Amino acid sequence: MSRISSPTLADAIKVVRAMGIEQKEVLANELFERQPNLFGSALALHRMGVVPAKIEVVLDLLFICFQSMKQSGLRWPLITEADLDKQLGRYVATVRFGDDLALAQRQRAMTQYLESHPEKPLLAYVTDELNKWLAGITPEATDNYVMLAAMNFVNCIAFTPMPKPAKRT
Repeated sequence: MSRISSPTLADAIKVVRAMGIEQKEVLANELFERQPNLFGSALALHRMGVVPAKIEVVLDLLFICFQSMKQSGLRWPLITEADLDKQLGRYVATVRFGDDLALAQRQRAMTQYLESHPEKPLLAYVTDELNKWLAGITPEATDNYVMLAAMNFVNCIAFTPMPKPAKRT
């Protein structure tokens, strides 16, 4: 079961889309304070040759992911650089696994991945937004970094273990 429900995600999307530049700046500062590694991984795209307009796409997706985390009512632990690396490696291995399969097997593997993902609404939203974005651009080699970063946000959120509540005595 998702920790970020569809209604929570829908509300977060509305909230972020209604924000002006000043409000997004406040959200960016809060994101930097609470999840600096997620924020830093988006900003690091510049060093990989991703142009600012495409980094903005990633930041918008990250803002929605972060707003969803906030509105979930859960206390999220810090997502570390190790978490980012682990989930990126996991995702890349999953994608590469499908490269060697026949079409029917690849579709089955993709269906299994989607059905077993712990944050289905968030995954569906980010995937849909990336597909829309890709349909409207002239592809460049650095677009892979944009897609990997966005999918890594989703997977880090999905697979971050939540701290267990303290037992009352």
